[in-house]
Amino acid sequence: MSHRTYTASTGGHPAQTELMPNRSIFTEAYAFIPRTVQRDIVTSRLPHWRDTRVWTLARPLSGFAESFSQYLMEVGPGGGSNQPEPSLEAEAILFIVEGEITITMDGEANKMTPGGYAFIPPATIWSAINTSEDVCRFYWIRKAYEEVEGIDVPQAFFTHDKDVEPTHMPDTNGVWATSRFVDPDDVRHDMHLNIVTFQPGGVIPFEETHVMEHGITVIQGKAVYKLNQDWIEVEAGDFMWLRAFCPQACYAAGPEPFRYLLYKDVNRHMAL
Repeated sequence: MSHRTYTASTGGHPAQTELMPNRSIFTEAYAFIPRTVQRDIVTSRLPHWRDTRVWTLARPLSGFAESFSQYLMEVGPGGGSNQPEPSLEAEAILFIVEGEITITMDGEANKMTPGGYAFIPPATIWSAINTSEDVCRFYWIRKAYEEVEGIDVPQAFFTHDKDVEPTHMPDTNGVWATSRFVDPDDVRHDMHLNIVTFQPGGVIPFEETHVMEHGITVIQGKAVYKLNQDWIEVEAGDFMWLRAFCPQACYAAGPEPFRYLLYKDVNRHMAL
């Protein structure tokens, strides 16, 4: 596979002389939050996190995300938390895009670097500390785990983008592939965070319309993405939310692979 890079917003503030980019979109079917609006002024702080700020990209809200929240975390040197998660119901996935962070669970420390992936089950005691001299940025996806009688809660694990063999979509000549960090047949998991990769010129050649809610975070390259009835130019650092059944398609543009993190809720009956 071509060289992997990982990109997220670094904040800052535009000069008074700059034109407003006018790219953000919020509709009943989808939201588009480009990296150009993920500025210092829209960051938040979290309890028990030191030297840390957060961009909230999705949260459970009427007319918006229903099943998950997603943060872009920025942790300064020496920063982090020994009490990161307030909810015993919350499971988590962490994906590192810049710097290093040490995640400790059950007394075992794991130093995570860009491309690193961690799954943290509900009711887990864990910590996240930046022991390096540089800023660390990572995406943190949180979901209330839906327990099912007779099915075990999945165990914690760590892996890395480079250690997951992408699965190529049939009849695409290798230009469309998905890196799956969890076996799709493992119904213990009620959410997935995959990486979808399109080589330049690759396309989704039909409008996907399905029950999963999506959070799409572009980590490399650029493309034109169809959201409901609109074609939107997207690039690394941009975030998209798609409600269930929102039609989607895309074609990759530019000289490098187009890659994105894809959140979806899976493997559970529909609540009635």
